[in-house]
Amino acid sequence: MNTLSSPIQYLDKAMNSLHDLGLLPEEAGKEAPIIALLNQITDLDEERVVAITRTLSQASLFNDVVREQVQAMDIGTRYEDIVDAFDSIRDDSRKMVEQIGDGKLDTFERISNVWMKVTRGDIATRFDKIKETYLEVTAATQDQIQREQKILEAYQDFRGALKQSEVMSLEVLGKAETSLDAAREAVNAAMKTVEDFQGDDVVERARLEMARDEAVRALQNEEKRYQIAKDLSDNLTVSYNTSEVVMARLLQTTNAKERVYSQAVSFFSTNEVVLTALSASFTGLFGLHEGTQTIEAMKEGISRSLEDLAEIGGKVQEAAVKAGYGPTVRADAVKKLVDSVVNWQTRSREIIEEMRVQSTANAEEIRLAVEEGKRNLARLAEDGKGLLVSAE
Repeated sequence: MNTLSSPIQYLDKAMNSLHDLGLLPEEAGKEAPIIALLNQITDLDEERVVAITRTLSQASLFNDVVREQVQAMDIGTRYEDIVDAFDSIRDDSRKMVEQIGDGKLDTFERISNVWMKVTRGDIATRFDKIKETYLEVTAATQDQIQREQKILEAYQDFRGALKQSEVMSLEVLGKAETSLDAAREAVNAAMKTVEDFQGDDVVERARLEMARDEAVRALQNEEKRYQIAKDLSDNLTVSYNTSEVVMARLLQTTNAKERVYSQAVSFFSTNEVVLTALSASFTGLFGLHEGTQTIEAMKEGISRSLEDLAEIGGKVQEAAVKAGYGPTVRADAVKKLVDSVVNWQTRSREIIEEMRVQSTANAEEIRLAVEEGKRNLARLAEDGKGLLVSAE
């Protein structure tokens, strides 16, 4: 019971581990080809062959799950994001300092800086992104290590079942060899019986020859079953020992990953303050540079203003003194006004006399015109052509 139950116990433990991880498919796949092959040697030792068959029928499923999970570990790509972030911080810092090195920013440089912040973010934001990426990678690595350890443990249980299957296959091979030897002895005996037959009974000879042929056929079947059992034991031995080396490499990889994870956690936990200080320092450098340029701009502005004040101040003050102590209303302006008043007075008298004459002449002309009209109307009235006035 112990010998036969061992591989089943190992196999059940391995499959339960995969079930706990949610890695087993709900439906079984196609029947493994090995099952039909092992059915041919079941009568050699049914219990052992059934146990071996169950182990090997799960081998493909188990190996596919393990390979898929181990090979799907997403490690070694996101570190490039951290490298690019650090490079961009240094490059952009140098570029921005160079841009304002001349004390001014042109339009293209301003647009370039805006585009930089839109596409890559400011310095502090990029340091935060570095931290986020690191935390994502370490969290993913921790999850991968935990899953990988469970898979490896389950795989080791499966290898235990594989080793027990190897042991049982050697036992089955021993029985196949015994059956093969018995079949060979039966053929030898049948052949000797046919050769030693001296009688004339053709029927009896035919029976002996038939028995010999059946023994040969049985020997061929036993040789076929023996070869199946031998292939099974040989391949189980090769598989177990080869997987032992592969498992050693896989364990080395897992141990190295655990070491890297531990180092990463320890490094970040103890050096996060350095990352924070770098973020503050780079941001502070921009502020310091801006403050320095502001002071320089103030100094230069005041200096130039003083120069301009010295240049134009004398002229302004001279004009002010002249305005304050000089004459107010110019004599020529008053004289011009007086001349204009006198001239206007003279001219106005001339215009008045001229207009009076024109007015008298105009009145006389009007009187004469009206009188002429009246005389014409009187003559018409004498001729009976005067104006008719309607009676009320």
